[in-house]
Amino acid sequence: MSSAGLPEGASGLLHDFGRAIGRVCFRPAFRIRIDGLERVPRTGPVLLIANHSSMVEPQLIFGMLPRRSVFLVKEEMFTGAMGWFLRRIGQVPVRRGAPDRAPLLTLGKILRDGGLVGVFPEGTRGEGDVASAERGAAFLLRGSDALVLPVAVRGTRRPADRQRRFRPRVDVLVGDPFPLEVGKGRAGLEAATEKLRAELAALVRTLDERRAQFEKAKL
Repeated sequence: MSSAGLPEGASGLLHDFGRAIGRVCFRPAFRIRIDGLERVPRTGPVLLIANHSSMVEPQLIFGMLPRRSVFLVKEEMFTGAMGWFLRRIGQVPVRRGAPDRAPLLTLGKILRDGGLVGVFPEGTRGEGDVASAERGAAFLLRGSDALVLPVAVRGTRRPADRQRRFRPRVDVLVGDPFPLEVGKGRAGLEAATEKLRAELAALVRTLDERRAQFEKAKL
C-alpha cells in the first residue's frame, strides 16, 4: 500500500492500522465528543497545532483525523518495539529541550509534498492553556503554503485535587483552518509564533466555555 504523506521507511498499511487503534482504544475510558471534524482539509498541506496536557491528546487526535498525519513525538518513546512501531507508522522523534532541526526538516518535506503534520506548540505537557509556545510550528510554515488547523482538547488531564471520574467527558474542538505568512528573520518567527499561540489559546478558551455551559445545563 502507498505510503504517501509519510516519512521515508514508513508503512501506509501499518499507519492506517495505527489510526484505527487510535479511534477505538480510548472509547472504553472516555466519553469522547468531537466537533468540527468536517473542517479538516482532506487534501493539501496542513499544519495541525494542538494544546497538550496529557499523553492522550496525540493518540486521540491521530486516530480521529480523516487522513494520514505525522506528529513529532518525544524521543524517549522510540525504544524497543514501541519505537519500531512509531517509526513504521510514520511518526518523527524529537529531542525536547535541545535544538533539533532534523525532525523539523522531515516535517517540512512532508508539508511540501502536500501532507498533514501535527505539532504541540507548548513543547511539553502542562495545563494545556497555551500560555507559551515554541517557534517550531512557525519554522515549518516559513516558505510553505500550508493551512494552519488549530485543535483544542479538554478532559484528558487528571484533576490535581481529586480522582478522575469514571469515563470522563473528553471534548475535541477543531477550529477553522487559516493561512499564515511568516516574516523574515527572528522577528518574523516570533510574530508568527505569537499568532499561532493566540489562535490556539482562543480556541481552548472557547472549548472551556462550551464545557462550562454544558455542565451548567445539566444542573
